[in-house]
Amino acid sequence: MLEMSPSKQAAAWLGSFSHALESGDVPAASNLFVDDCYWRDLLTFTWTVTTVEGREAIADMLKSTLATTKPAAWQLTGEATSDEGTIEAWFTFETAAATGQGIMRLRDGRCRTLFTAMTDLKGFEERRGAARPLGVRHKADPERETWSEARAREARELGVTEQPYCLVIGGGQGGIMLGARLRQLGVPTIVIEKNARPGDSWRNRYRTLVLHDPVWYDHLPYIPFPDNWPVFTPKDKMGDWLEMYTRVMELNYWVATRCLSASYDEAEKEWTVVVDRVGQRITLKPKHIVFATGAYGPPRKIDLPGSDQFKGELLHSSQYASGEKFRGKKVAVIGAASSGHDVCVDLWESGADVTMIQRSPTTVVKSDTLMQVGFEIFSEEALARGITTEKADMIVAATPFALVPKGQRALYDVIRARDAEFYERLAASGFALDFGDDETGLLMKAYRTGSGYYIDVGASDLIIDGKVGIRSGVAINSLTAKGILFEDGSELEADAIVACTGYQSMNENVAALVSREVADKVGPCWGLGSGVRGDPGPWQGELRNMWKPTAQEALWFHGGNLALSRFYSKYVALQIKARMEGIETPVYGAPSNARR
Repeated sequence: MLEMSPSKQAAAWLGSFSHALESGDVPAASNLFVDDCYWRDLLTFTWTVTTVEGREAIADMLKSTLATTKPAAWQLTGEATSDEGTIEAWFTFETAAATGQGIMRLRDGRCRTLFTAMTDLKGFEERRGAARPLGVRHKADPERETWSEARAREARELGVTEQPYCLVIGGGQGGIMLGARLRQLGVPTIVIEKNARPGDSWRNRYRTLVLHDPVWYDHLPYIPFPDNWPVFTPKDKMGDWLEMYTRVMELNYWVATRCLSASYDEAEKEWTVVVDRVGQRITLKPKHIVFATGAYGPPRKIDLPGSDQFKGELLHSSQYASGEKFRGKKVAVIGAASSGHDVCVDLWESGADVTMIQRSPTTVVKSDTLMQVGFEIFSEEALARGITTEKADMIVAATPFALVPKGQRALYDVIRARDAEFYERLAASGFALDFGDDETGLLMKAYRTGSGYYIDVGASDLIIDGKVGIRSGVAINSLTAKGILFEDGSELEADAIVACTGYQSMNENVAALVSREVADKVGPCWGLGSGVRGDPGPWQGELRNMWKPTAQEALWFHGGNLALSRFYSKYVALQIKARMEGIETPVYGAPSNARR
């Protein structure tokens, strides 16, 4: 008897699953999963971003959500594939409120991982493709309002005579992409940005900064970079693209605007937000606010005893713009992650005498290597195989965070073997290397702590060749008038010190603008709760507080790199749109307000 094809096996499983759900048979549905199973859901069943682990957890989730979700119309899309006994298939489905799509991965006839994600809200779909707006009314009309007149009226009224439904605090890449998503869904939104122009958050960085991730990974929604865009985008080019994007996507984007305070009225279900817009104090009354201030919060400034004695310049990397004024001077850079390396390169190119002070081991990966083995589905070759950026996003999202370490560990076995000579030379220079507490490398560090890694685009060769000095394995005792005194008694002369010591959690921005009480109620952002140093538990299964309801009603966090901001901005926007339209959004599970 011939074995069933992968597509027939997938169709059989999906048919059984659909029947169990439509008949309300939760035990039958959960029995279709293997013991060590995972279901990652983006809004469709749970109205949050969550992963349930194990049959019992899946059964509990279905018992709570099935009656209101009313899933139906499950259909395979395309042909299923099989790889080493695992069958993968894509599908679409509907719920009472939305359409969705997903990916299943089967093992021995049962589901190991299931991924479901909302596509559109029924009745409130984006007007795209065949449903795009006409753009003109073909009729003579003396009261006609042109596009530019309508935009000018909207700009005059929103925030003055008309209140935004949503206020996005932070107009960098994350805030801009979320603003675009909300705009396409018809959610009245203002994005506020403290800088003078859209894109200044990139332009104002040190002059040599170039994105470390490749172009295929960095597209913005709706308008991808053109085919002749460089693989690695220079910072000022990115700034110009973001500025163009805000105009073309018609965002209500307030520059030179700072949020001064925000408070929530539980009875009125409304925020009162005071902003300073080019020197004018304005009070806004949005229903929702989103902190889109990057993946992190305020700068983390470490305590350096004797800093009052130091005669030179001491600054955090957030204050560093150029190494030009340090030409011919001795500069110490505290920190050996991405910013530390980039600042060292900029200082060296500017003619400074640079020494990096490494306080803990760093994961380093050569850019060329990562391009070849780490971005396989975000590449020109992937596009040739039909894997678009949107499809690649779904593939990445379909893997539960609990299963990512295994694949990353195998990847870094390949990377270490491939670049063994490079790592030997870097270690011989005195630089301390690691690949994470569990050997899972750069990506897991990014998810867990957002620190401790560097994609090598040139700094490592400067360290290997001795052009950038390295001090590692010895702690700083104090600063002196002339530099740094280490605990082993050695000293390092410095005319300036740049502290590349990272940033605090985004909820610290909430503490500054709303209250300490609300910030503590919400808890820290980012991290998985893996238990490794810098990523305290409990285990979340998802990034804490990101892109989903928090412990404070109507307060959201959005951020991350360009890829994460692109993908998850859709789901933040869908959640806010649903609430604006009065759609019931029963959130499954408690918010991720883990304490540090």
